[in-house]
Amino acid sequence: MKLPRALPLLPLLPLLPLALALDGCMNVGPNYALPQQALVNAPLANAPIEGADTPLTTRQNVPAVWWKLYDDPVLNGLVDEALQSNTDLRVAAANLARSREALGVAQAQGGFSGKSSVLLERAQESAEQYLLTQKLPVVNEGDIGISISYEIDLFGKLRRGVEAAQADTESVQAAADLARITVVADVVRSYVEQCSAAEELRIAQQSLALQKERVDVSRRLRDAGRGNQTEVTRGQTQVNTLSADIPRYTARRKIAQYRLAALLTRAPSDLPPAVLACDRLPQIRQPIPVGDGAALLKRRPDVREAERQLAASTARIGVATGALYPTVSIGASAGLTGVLEDLGTSPTARWGFGPLISWTFPTNGARGRVREAQASSQVALAKFDGVVLTALRETETSLATYASDYARADALHAAVKSAAQSADETHRLYVAGRESFISDLDATRTLTSTKSQEAAAEGQVAIDQVNLFLALGGGWETGEQSAPGGSASAADTPVKAVTPSPAKAQ
Repeated sequence: MKLPRALPLLPLLPLLPLALALDGCMNVGPNYALPQQALVNAPLANAPIEGADTPLTTRQNVPAVWWKLYDDPVLNGLVDEALQSNTDLRVAAANLARSREALGVAQAQGGFSGKSSVLLERAQESAEQYLLTQKLPVVNEGDIGISISYEIDLFGKLRRGVEAAQADTESVQAAADLARITVVADVVRSYVEQCSAAEELRIAQQSLALQKERVDVSRRLRDAGRGNQTEVTRGQTQVNTLSADIPRYTARRKIAQYRLAALLTRAPSDLPPAVLACDRLPQIRQPIPVGDGAALLKRRPDVREAERQLAASTARIGVATGALYPTVSIGASAGLTGVLEDLGTSPTARWGFGPLISWTFPTNGARGRVREAQASSQVALAKFDGVVLTALRETETSLATYASDYARADALHAAVKSAAQSADETHRLYVAGRESFISDLDATRTLTSTKSQEAAAEGQVAIDQVNLFLALGGGWETGEQSAPGGSASAADTPVKAVTPSPAKAQ
């Protein structure tokens, strides 16, 4: 069966230049630009980061792989593994893939489209629809057709939809970057907490062993007639007190291991042996590079996510506005319709081409949807400003906390040295009979307590460093990619000064 020669689509071709010329001639709704009143443009968002001018920090750019500043191969391996297997990152990747498909759907709207149809049926048509009075016979009918149309995005509704979908995808990408740096920080924090708890456990065990030696000396002096049972009992009480702290450190260590195992999608027993054996805090022995305020806001994924959400909200104003205007298409169709036995003959042929204008009058809240979209963009702007403020606050708070805890740890380091010297001298005087057992016990208690405080303070400093890097927003870049603010990789970031972490008394 052939289509008759009377059905060419060539008459449609002269209309194509007109369609292409009209397509894209205007876009309703506002063109997106970062509002001047946005807080990110305010002086406070572009000033140097308050609290960054200390010996502990530099104005260097934040390295893309900041965890490598610890120079710990075990930690590097844990981060690499988490970036490959973490479930939060898998969710983020799936969300990004879904958003990209939604963008593809938006880009496919409008333009050329076509359809074909084949209908074969036995039917009796209504005579009156043809203004006939006699009943029509039952016949076999057929309808074969093909149609092509081109939707002209005359007012930019579809283009605004693509803009919104593109901004949504970029927002989801920023959310994925935020998930990445959060996972990295959680891995480093869990590793630090495991090592810190193990170190505090080791110090507690050393203090316990030292106190047991004191009790043993007290027993020997009692047996030699130079001491009494009261001194032994007091010493044993101190032993029991120190022993009571051991389960607390053990539990902290286990909890950190459980958290780290979950981040790596492993069983706790499957953690690398080097992780389980770590009992020394990883340290960054150089000032932390923090950059400046403007670079911070360009680098942080949550700020970028909020800005892209604002762009999407602005584009949706155009989508809602475009719905107020007519939809214009140019199309052509051809086919065969008639009694099945006659299909393919001239009387059954049909064709047509021309414009199709469809306009739904702006009622039923159509203009209200425009105002709703405008209000949504104001909500997005307010959220964007809030994220900017949060970014600045978190960074400045992290810097202040880090400096304070570092100073405390440094002071405790000096206190441990002094307490160790005092305890040693007091014990020697006690053994020589020139000092009381109470003095010896107090000096030992002071030493063990100060050592425990120092270890806890060192662990808190390490946690503060991780929190600071998380607040600075580095670590979402992949490979040699740099952050928008000019971040470089760790290997490309020179360090002009060295400020070691507070040393520990051994």
